[in-house]
Amino acid sequence: MYSAAAIFAFALLRSVRGQQIGTYTAEDHPVLTVQQCSAGGSCTTQSKSVVLDSNWRWLHSTTGYTNCYTGNQWDATLCPDVDTCTANCALDGADYSGTYGISTSGNALTLNFVTHGANTNVGSRVYLLDDENTYHLFNMKNQEFTFDVDVSNLPCGLNGALYFVQMDGDGGKARFPTNAAGAAYGTGYCDTQCPQDLKFIDGQANMLNWTGTSANSGTGFYGTCCNEMDVWEANSLSAAFTPHVCSGITGQTRCSGTACGEGDERYDGVCDKDGCDFNSWRMGDETFYGPSMTVDTTSKFSVVTQFLTSDNTTTGDLVEIRRIYVQNGQVIQNSATDFPGIAAYNSITDDFCNAQKTLFGDTNSFETRGGLAEMGDAFEAGMVLVMSIWDDYAVNMLWLDSDYPTDGDPCQPGISRGPCATTSGVPATVEAESGISVVYSNIKFGPIGSTFA
Repeated sequence: MYSAAAIFAFALLRSVRGQQIGTYTAEDHPVLTVQQCSAGGSCTTQSKSVVLDSNWRWLHSTTGYTNCYTGNQWDATLCPDVDTCTANCALDGADYSGTYGISTSGNALTLNFVTHGANTNVGSRVYLLDDENTYHLFNMKNQEFTFDVDVSNLPCGLNGALYFVQMDGDGGKARFPTNAAGAAYGTGYCDTQCPQDLKFIDGQANMLNWTGTSANSGTGFYGTCCNEMDVWEANSLSAAFTPHVCSGITGQTRCSGTACGEGDERYDGVCDKDGCDFNSWRMGDETFYGPSMTVDTTSKFSVVTQFLTSDNTTTGDLVEIRRIYVQNGQVIQNSATDFPGIAAYNSITDDFCNAQKTLFGDTNSFETRGGLAEMGDAFEAGMVLVMSIWDDYAVNMLWLDSDYPTDGDPCQPGISRGPCATTSGVPATVEAESGISVVYSNIKFGPIGSTFA
């Protein structure tokens, strides 16, 4: 166990306003309907909306329209130091469709990958709002979550992701006085990778030691950590669902140094970056998911995820995560593990995770950080729904859809994760392709057995 002082180098917050709101573009959250279901299958439609993550937004001076951040660097005049930058810079509203390729229609959300406007935008990340200033918080214990997805336009190297993270419901606005924007402008993101590419963390500019890593992004001194449940990470060739947990923190927490788990310190950080993944291809069934396979990714299908507890209540320990698919009226049970020396698991349990890690020779950081019980505690505290589309500048998404690590023997269990070539997924290549998108629709949630027939 690390001491708080060793893990989190929190800076004292000064009485300045920061992460303020710009007025150049009106913020109009796209409306998205969802359904909350009750036992027996009766569902009520609710009108919600989505909000774009703050990291994609235009960040400019509070007194004009000079960029605080251009390309992958901060403006030296507006941002000579953290406090000055925090006070000088404002987040502006978003042109969701024209700039970011984000649109809604009824219960459907479409995310286009590359959008060419005045500037070229790549990828996006949005959150489900309860109201204009508050994220919807989910407790999925003893509940199920269902959505339809169309991944037919997602090739190798892309990730259409739907997942939960333990963000603050108000985006951190109450905890951090320098965050004036809050959930209304998509602030407060965190996950188990403890990302250091966010321009603002805890309401302060993350410009200390900022280093550009691609044309539009970089990394700062701090990262932002929290529990994460990846309900869906997929393209048309491969898919995985994965719980990740953290130890010693509750909710969104800023990290630095070893606690962020970067590079060679991956397993020394506070969060489990590997998670306990169930990827049908990686678990030995190479005919289950893909074009014209059991789950046919050339057309839309439903994804059902059930979160079972030890006592069948919303307060019991989380003990199992089950996956079911529905396509063309057919209910399809999840594939089972198909390797010698391991039972035929078709869901995620702590026993499955331990057996999988042993079979693959992977570090079991999921167990050491609390396993499924920790994931359940995060849900009970409330988690935010995230939907995104992205490519991977680190390893070209090979961890999802190809052989990874690339120097491993693909005949060894756990190395092959999908049919894509190890040369695929290069961002410059996939970003030059046209027509890449993902559509999430028909979101339903409620007690086990209530969201699908």
